[in-house]
Parts: sequence; structure tokens; C-alpha cells
Amino acid sequence: MSAHHDREALKTRQAKLGESMRAAGVDVFLASSPVTMAYLSGFGEFGYERILQLALHADGRVAMICPSLTATAARRAGLADVRPWSDAENPEVLMQALADEWELESAVIGVDRDMAAAHLLAWQGLLPAALFRNGQPVVAQLMMQKDPSELALLEHAAGIADAAWDSVRPSLRPGMTEREVAGLLSRAMEQRGGKPTFTLVAAGANGAEPHHETDDTVLQTGDVVVIDFGCEWAGYQSDITRTICLGAATPDQQAVYSTVYRAFLAGRAAVREGVTGADVDAAARQVIADAGWGEFFVHRTGHGIGMRGHEEPYIASTNSEPLRSGNCFSIEPGIYLPGQFGVRIENIVTCTADGHRSLNAEPSPTLLELG
Repeated sequence: MSAHHDREALKTRQAKLGESMRAAGVDVFLASSPVTMAYLSGFGEFGYERILQLALHADGRVAMICPSLTATAARRAGLADVRPWSDAENPEVLMQALADEWELESAVIGVDRDMAAAHLLAWQGLLPAALFRNGQPVVAQLMMQKDPSELALLEHAAGIADAAWDSVRPSLRPGMTEREVAGLLSRAMEQRGGKPTFTLVAAGANGAEPHHETDDTVLQTGDVVVIDFGCEWAGYQSDITRTICLGAATPDQQAVYSTVYRAFLAGRAAVREGVTGADVDAAARQVIADAGWGEFFVHRTGHGIGMRGHEEPYIASTNSEPLRSGNCFSIEPGIYLPGQFGVRIENIVTCTADGHRSLNAEPSPTLLELG
């Protein structure tokens, strides 16, 4: 995975990570997630069973241990210290050499959340006196604050999803299957340069299951349909949810939609630097509770987004960390009435000093009647 990062941005990130590591008492950070590696070095690849890791020392040294088949791509991306091993060799020899060179015998070593247990155990076997810690919070703090170039990529990814929706929406009608609608959206995102990552279409009672898997259910007149989809652009993600009705909506359907829409606006209105994820979640939840549907809003209000579709900060009752400018996340309240229908509305927003900016176009204030 190579995301569009310039060398200066990478140097800045590495320096900031070093500062955070020193503040947290971490000597070395080991990244094994392609996303974390790409964010910090411009290059990342999934090693599967092979050891493929980026090591960053708090003093600024950077090295990558990788299978020899990856070495050329890593060097091309600008990594200077690449240490390849072939399938005929044992990577632990390189790991031990790095540990000796960097004097890690009794170091504090942070690892990202994606390191395979087998790889962590290998390190622990080599360095029994070292202290291994969850290093995710150190790197997550950094990844949460998007710089202007990252915001531009996220906005472009969001624009692809918006444009795909605008192009597909007029053709939605009864008789199509969920899978057909998903296919139309995926193709529309691809045609605009996006790499589709997911497309969930849930018609009628299926919409009452927030994680319904798109299937061959036929869309029927009167169905409320929840459509949640996104794509990747230059390493950055989009995620949007729209809810429509096929044919005329009942007063109940309109009332549920109207409530979710007001909750969506209330959640957004609560966003600004210094408020917490819990505050934003509470603002959206209150609207739905006041309307009598509180028990049917069964998930958090949102999740962070960047190079990952879900990352910190989480817009949930459990998050008491203050939001900061440059944080990007979804606002996506929903009401799910089992056996009947569901409604969810989702935009990606970025936090600013005095409010927020939506990266997506505005959803309809009333339940759209299509087909």
C-alpha cells in the first residue's frame, strides 16, 4: 500500500511520533499494519505469515525488516534502511541484529494493534527482558489529526461517493435486488476512480439489521431501503449512508426518518474542538430518546475515518477524550424497528476550532420517495 504522502509530511510524522514515544516512555515502535507503515513511511504491505515490520526508534532511526520480494518496492518508496530476508533464511537473525544494534535488550517496545501473535512472541523470545506494550494509542493520536493534504484526499473520496449516489439514485426502483443496487454503486465509484471498499443495501425488514449482508432480496414498493457504501481514493476512505423509500412513504416512515435527520443535525451541531466523542453521541441520542425510539438506536453515533474505514476517535458514550481540529469521523444515528424497517443517515465531518465541516453533500431532510 502506498498512499500519496510527500517526503516532508513523512518526516514530520516520524518526528511527531518520536516526540509522542518519548512522552509515553516508549523506545521503539514496531508497525506491522500496512496502513500504519504507509502512514509513517510511504510504504506498507501485508506480510501475512512472513515477518514484515517497520521499526521506528524514538531517536529518529527507521528500519524495515521485510521479505526479499518486498525490498525493491520499499526502497523505491524512499526507505533507506531496508533489511530483507529470503524464504531460505530465518528472519529472527535480522530481528536479533536490529535489537543488538539499537540496544533493545531491556527497552520498552510499542507494537501496533495488528501485529500477529506469532510475530510478537518471536520478539518476546529474542528479548525476554524487554517490555512490550500496546503502542496503538501513541500512533493513533498522530493519525487522528489530519493535515491539509489528508483532508483533501478524504474530501475527494467523499466526493466520489456523493457523485456515485447522485448517478445511481434516479434508477432505483421496485423489482431490483439489493445485490443489483450494490453493483450499480460499486461501478459508479469505480468509474470515478474510487476503489469500492463496501456496499451494503438493506431493503424493508433487512434495514432493521444495521449490519445486514447484501443479498438477493427484491426491492418492493413501500420498502424503506438503507444504503451504506464507500470507497478508497489514494489510500483514504469514504463512508456514507442514505435512506430512501420506494413509492409513497407512510406517516410512520416519514416520522422515523425525520427523527433520525434531526438527531443527525444535533450530533453535528455539537461538534467543535474540546467537546468529547461522548458529548456528540449524547446530543444525537437525546433527540431519538425524546421521540420515544431510544431503545432502537443500537450503536454508537460515529467512528473516526482516514486511511482506515474505522479508527479513532469513536463518537461513543465511552469516549471522554476531547475532539481536536483535524479529527475526521462519521455522524450516523439510526433507528431500527425489528421486522419493519430501519433508517440511518451518515456524513463524514471534520472537526474545526469552532464547529465542523461536512465532507459529504447534504442528505435530504425528508424521506425521498423514489421509483
